[in-house]
Amino acid sequence: MALAVAGVAALGWFFWVPLQGNAITGTSYGARVACSCRFEGGRPLNDCRKDFEEGMGLITLSEDVEAKSVTAKFPLIASQTATYREGWGCVLEPWKN
Repeated sequence: MALAVAGVAALGWFFWVPLQGNAITGTSYGARVACSCRFEGGRPLNDCRKDFEEGMGLITLSEDVEAKSVTAKFPLIASQTATYREGWGCVLEPWKN
């Protein structure tokens, strides 16, 4: 049993960096695309998922209408926000290291 747990932990550690990188990339893409769809295109947020690439099913979206922003989240790993700015369009918030 301990060997199985150690094996799962080793695999998790080995795949963490690529998983985290893909999650950050996916949430950044999702936030930017959904923000543009919502605040530039005027479409409802739930309709904006149609613009996502295949494989983005775990990413969830939420919006802040007052701030004109959309946040995309990948469970327990990544969260990114894009905000509409007049003259600039939807811009990702700075990443936190």
